[in-house]
Amino acid sequence: MRKAIFPGSFDPFTLGHFDILKRSLPLFDEIVVGIGVNIEKKTMFSVAERISFIEKCFVGEPKITVKSYDGLTIDFCKEIDANFILRGIRNNGDFEFEKAIARTNRKLSKIETVFLLTSAKTSFISSSIVRDLIKNKGDYHLLVPDTVKVN
Repeated sequence: MRKAIFPGSFDPFTLGHFDILKRSLPLFDEIVVGIGVNIEKKTMFSVAERISFIEKCFVGEPKITVKSYDGLTIDFCKEIDANFILRGIRNNGDFEFEKAIARTNRKLSKIETVFLLTSAKTSFISSSIVRDLIKNKGDYHLLVPDTVKVN
């Protein structure tokens, strides 16, 4: 079985994340969206809110589940028997950063990382840009799925 984890903070989940997940469905039998919890990182949305945003996007899609975890991604992969890590690449900077992590993960665990290039229409979107728009009362709605709501 080809089981992948799509790890990230997803604070918030964007249309770029959504695009990567939708396009990866034919590649894997199961995808776990892993929301990494880092208590030292200040987030805008709670873990429960982030899980809800993502689950609502994929209602009726049995291949996708959402879970939170703390610690190393490769340890979470072992815990849930995932044999792939899925990552989206927007630009050269992302690739260089992700390449080093992927090589380290493979050295430590033999878990392969699969990179998907973001689509041209979502390649500029980042969670930090969306958070900045939300903080400054900008129109963030075109960058996130309808399930992402700010109270």
